[in-house]
Amino acid sequence: MNAVVLLAVAALLFFCNVTCHALDKVTFLTNWYAEAEHGGFYQAVAEGIYEKYGLDVKIGMGGPQVNVYQLLLAEKADFVMGYDVATINAVEQNLPLITVAANFQSEPVGLIAHPDVERIEDLRTRTLLIGQASETTYWPWLKAKYGFTEVQKRPYAYSVQQFLVDRNIAQQGYITSEPYAIEKAGIKPKIFHLAKYGYPPYAQTVVTLTKTVKAKPDMIKRFIEASALGWKSYLKNPAPGNALIRKDNPQMDDDQIAFSIAKLKEYGIVDGGDARKLGLFTMTDARWKRTFEFMRDAGLVKSGVDVHKAYTLEFVKRIRVLP
Repeated sequence: MNAVVLLAVAALLFFCNVTCHALDKVTFLTNWYAEAEHGGFYQAVAEGIYEKYGLDVKIGMGGPQVNVYQLLLAEKADFVMGYDVATINAVEQNLPLITVAANFQSEPVGLIAHPDVERIEDLRTRTLLIGQASETTYWPWLKAKYGFTEVQKRPYAYSVQQFLVDRNIAQQGYITSEPYAIEKAGIKPKIFHLAKYGYPPYAQTVVTLTKTVKAKPDMIKRFIEASALGWKSYLKNPAPGNALIRKDNPQMDDDQIAFSIAKLKEYGIVDGGDARKLGLFTMTDARWKRTFEFMRDAGLVKSGVDVHKAYTLEFVKRIRVLP
């Protein structure tokens, strides 16, 4: 084979490598403004992990006025960051949504109290600031398990100011976020991570359309595996992902990001529980069953709903990215 032919073959191979294997374009919507809690996904973009898996991923930010499930149903995204309770409710309404992986092995929500509170049961004597959205998630669970009452509940305004001025107040909050503002004000709060006390849902799940599972199973597998590798990398060296987080959300400061990462590690939010043995983003039938039973018992879903329609283990069983 002469030099001209060799050059022609090389050019053909290069052309095919660029054009014959075009990256699959994927849009992923998160549940809030860019933050450390989304770090592994940004890391997978920053380090080219998605690209290595044949994906061109665009991360879109959620927020208080963004309904990611509506956008998914309108096919404005391929995946959204969901929540077990919401997905089970969607299935009850016969909406074609399904969970394919779980980023957070436990919901990082907790009750935040003043340091003199020793046990979660002691909060029965305190005023509790609880947000409206919690009425259909963990508030019914708290009432049933610990005897908290509507009388002691007050609306949560998504600010720690009331907490700071009244020692009789405890409030809801993300354990990776609100305690940071409280500590900056000079109080070391007591944190009761609800998952530790039995609150069962996963969080930051990866949700897609049921038709996507049928039409693009390989793309889904690649997205989950690349995202898991992004999170594994982020927990070791978050700098690349943090740069993209700050680009999308300039108000996110370095200290807040560092605090959130420390809490993600401390509480094993990403790499704890079943993820230690089964791999990041894993799920199990047992956990989904527990979540459904809590919702059913709290009157949040009808007993006849088939919870298996809310999720599939098809992909996480084929992926094993250990922490």
